[in-house]
Amino acid sequence: MGLRIDPVIFAPAAALLAKAWSRTLRFSQENVEPFLRLRSQGQGVVAPFWHDELFPLIHLHRDQGVVAVVSQSRDGEFLSQVMSRFGFKLARGSSRRGGAAALAAARREMREHGADVVFTVDGPRGPRHKVKEGAVYLAAKTGAPLVPLRVFMSRSFVFRKAWDRFQLPWPGALCRVVYGQPYHVCAKQTPESLQAECVRLEQILNSMG
Repeated sequence: MGLRIDPVIFAPAAALLAKAWSRTLRFSQENVEPFLRLRSQGQGVVAPFWHDELFPLIHLHRDQGVVAVVSQSRDGEFLSQVMSRFGFKLARGSSRRGGAAALAAARREMREHGADVVFTVDGPRGPRHKVKEGAVYLAAKTGAPLVPLRVFMSRSFVFRKAWDRFQLPWPGALCRVVYGQPYHVCAKQTPESLQAECVRLEQILNSMG
């Protein structure tokens, strides 16, 4: 039996390491103006991105009151412990477990505080770069715009055995963060139209860069 490390115990040290690591990174932001304009108006946005591009965004959008939808899995518990130490609020749940409760919590934060909500739309277990419904559903129910995000790292270590091929930028790497053009989806969605919107979002994310 392999050694299993309690995420609650390990997370503080991991967060300290992540903070030190992130401070070495260099960032550029492209097409960020529409996103900043929405934030200045107090309008929350739903920001979907790929799971493997998460690491730089935790540092870049730290301490901004952003709500992260994180799964209730063991890995999700570790991630939530780390992200909370970067100032993120958490809505716990996924397509597999607790998804409705997580979306309700995120929706409440948007309604009461104008919070932004971020989703790794192919998480928590893939398939890699295939959009699931949560972000689109929340945008439809709240009327909030979707702002797709991509991160392109100049140098990174890729965990090739992980389902998402997670990317960890090397110290000093340039992380180019691209913000997609905000757009809205129809408030009334059928299962078919919701799936079509997922395909649309997937195509947008894949076309950015």
